[in-house]
Amino acid sequence: MHAPNPSRPAIKKSRKTFWLKQLHMWHWMSSAVCLIGLLLFAITGFTLNHAADIEGSPVVTEKSADLPAPLLAQLTAAVPADAKAPLPAPVAAWVEQTFPVKASNEAEWSADEVYLPAPRPGGDAWVAIDLTTGAATSEVTSRGWISYLNDLHKGRNSGGEWSLFIDVFSFACLVFAITGLFLLQLHSAKRKSTWPLVGLGLAIPAVIAVVFIH
Repeated sequence: MHAPNPSRPAIKKSRKTFWLKQLHMWHWMSSAVCLIGLLLFAITGFTLNHAADIEGSPVVTEKSADLPAPLLAQLTAAVPADAKAPLPAPVAAWVEQTFPVKASNEAEWSADEVYLPAPRPGGDAWVAIDLTTGAATSEVTSRGWISYLNDLHKGRNSGGEWSLFIDVFSFACLVFAITGLFLLQLHSAKRKSTWPLVGLGLAIPAVIAVVFIH
């Protein structure tokens, strides 16, 4: 018979304490990173779910200007073989200074006109430039802040930086959820309702999906 090792319970308790501290640290850090994003996506999840009841009134703004002759010459000289190509850099800079749009998208070129679509979250915009006269016109449509936030939720026309944020935010949410699950496991012995509540969180959407969605 071997004498019981009195240090084994202490080692086990020490390991549990270590992992508990690690889980708490990663849980609160991930929650801090994704807190504002969670609020944004929760609110816009509601507004998207009731989009038909929360309709904005589009506001359309039109503006006209004349492209300077030197820039018009650059534009006509840059007509691409393809129907789509970005504007020349000096022309794009003039467009952004003259109209409230970003000119980084590909423009659509025809024999007599260049059309630049400039979609944005919560609205739309475009600029058209006559290749003969240099007359430029723009139209900007805004559908309000709710539409803007809804488009951020969907990542619609929001650029690469916002797409990167969504990826980072999604990863932070995964860390938050997984560490939360392990914390539930560690505390479940003293909280008997833990797993019934977790099961309920799984069962409710599963039942709705199977029974009511066809």
